[in-house]
Amino acid sequence: MVDVVQLVEHRIVVPSVVGSSPIIHPERSRSFPGAFFLVYLQKRLIAMKKLVVIDACIRGEESRTRRIAEPIIGELAKRYEITRYDLTKMPMEPLTPETYAQRAAGIIPAWALEAARTLAEADRIVVVAPFWDMSFPAVVKVFFEHISLFDITFTDNGRTCVGKCKCEKVMYITTRGMNIPTGDAREQGSSYLHALSELWDLGTVLTVAAWNMDYSSPAEIEEKIDNTTRFGLRLAASF
Repeated sequence: MVDVVQLVEHRIVVPSVVGSSPIIHPERSRSFPGAFFLVYLQKRLIAMKKLVVIDACIRGEESRTRRIAEPIIGELAKRYEITRYDLTKMPMEPLTPETYAQRAAGIIPAWALEAARTLAEADRIVVVAPFWDMSFPAVVKVFFEHISLFDITFTDNGRTCVGKCKCEKVMYITTRGMNIPTGDAREQGSSYLHALSELWDLGTVLTVAAWNMDYSSPAEIEEKIDNTTRFGLRLAASF
């Protein structure tokens, strides 16, 4: 038996189909207001792609990085089903000899297993993290360390490690206090994500960044946030 959706004006008719002969069940028909009708159609007829947001903005709402990211994420939410990880609120610690031994024995924290599987199935990833100590907050590396799981995010082909993720694009949103543009040797956040993409097969890494924020006037900071947000929104259109 297969469900087929028929559209009659602003009614949804869901017939039961046996072979090639649909049997209409009027009691299963439902009426919807215009706007809700369109939302129903989108969710019923279009499988939304999946996007994972990894948020490491330690300063929360005061974060300049988050101010840039939120409008971009809001735009992407129109096209993607979003799963968001707020790393500042997650029960994470770096691996220790004890937790490493558990991991080697196949004992993985439930949250890490779930996050690894979610990320491996994601079509797109957005990393939101400020520039700290030449890369990003340590919690980002700890998160990736926990979910770098064999046969989930990567595997082995007998010669080397290869990625298992579905992701095709990663967007890295960041702000830097110092005058360090993207690609500078002192900026290791982007280069780390490029390397991780090679291991996990995450696709293209796009960086959305503003810099020299700590040495700019309040007006200049606002201008940089606005310009960087606009740049991110342009990338989001084809992301």
